[in-house]
This record gives sequence, structure tokens and C-alpha cells, in this order.
Amino acid sequence: MGELVLIRHGQTEWSRARRHTGRTDLPLTEEGERQAVALLPLLAGLDIDLVVTSPLRRAVRTAELAGLGETVPDPDLMEWDYGGYEGITTAEIQRERPEWNLWTDGVPEGDAEHPGESVEQVGERADRVLAAVSLILGGGSGPDVALVAHGHVLRVLTARWLGLAPSDGALLRLDTGAVSTLGREHGRPVITSWNRTA
Repeated sequence: MGELVLIRHGQTEWSRARRHTGRTDLPLTEEGERQAVALLPLLAGLDIDLVVTSPLRRAVRTAELAGLGETVPDPDLMEWDYGGYEGITTAEIQRERPEWNLWTDGVPEGDAEHPGESVEQVGERADRVLAAVSLILGGGSGPDVALVAHGHVLRVLTARWLGLAPSDGALLRLDTGAVSTLGREHGRPVITSWNRTA
């Protein structure tokens, strides 16, 4: 059917605590592993020809437990680099910056491992991923492609699929262990399902 199947990884300790988890490479919790296994029936019957994952282990392990077989890592699917806000919750940030919003205010520079990036930079990465998979999707007539990654990068990627600004990913909630699909209707990019969990 030529759909793009988006899979957000299962729960980690930091996602459970609502801490910004960009490049920190955390494993899944027991609940996260359960969420990943629960994806099996949601993915059954799809004609997935290619599975591309973030190289971070929470995404790779989710793909493995969901029975997706061989995967190809792509660093462009890594989560938003939160810079100086890595590991910090929104509530903690808003104690010092009460009106702060990730999508409009961005993140401060961090250390060498977490230098930070803007929403536009995340959008550029998403555009590269979409360009790379577009030939396989065949304008909607090819096989499905699965992307296993993280909440914010997948929300930005969806906004870009729809031709919206990267910051419009703010309009799309995406839970851990959720499956969404992007496709076409009358040749136009659309969301065909969103935030499905078992």
C-alpha cells in the first residue's frame, strides 16, 4: 500500500518520569518491553519492505520485540538533541522560564555530547529521511516502510510529510509504544492513522 509506518519506542525510565530524553541511550523498562511486544498484532498484515530505526537502543530493541526483523539504523532518526535540557522535565524548566515551550523557545546549548539543536534542524533531518524512503514508497503504490524512533522526531517528520513547518509537530501527541501511519489520498500526503496502542 506504500504507507509510512511510524513506531515510537516503548517506555524508558526517563519517558516514564517525563524527562527530556534526546541522545541519552537508555534501555526499555519492563513496561516498555511489554509495549513493544504488544505492537505485533498492530503490525500484522502490513507489507513492510524496509525497517529503519534510530540507532539508540530503545528504538532498536522495540523493533526487535515487535518482530520487525532486519533493520537499518539511521542517525537522522535520533531524537531531538535537547542540549542543556537533556534529562530535565518541562515542569523543572518552567520554574525558571514559566512560559517556556520546546516548540517555540528551543533549548540552550549543552555539553559536547548534547550540543542542542533547533526545531528547524530536526526538520532538516526529517526531510532527509523522507527523501530517502520516498522511492520505496512509490507514491503510495510500493510496499510499506517502518520507521522506529522517538516521539518528537516522529512528530516533526509527520509535520514535514504534511508540508507543514517542523514546529507544527507540536499539534500531534504521540505516546510510547504507539503506531501511526502516513499515506496518500488523491495524491496528497495524509495521516491514515495516529497514536494507536494495544
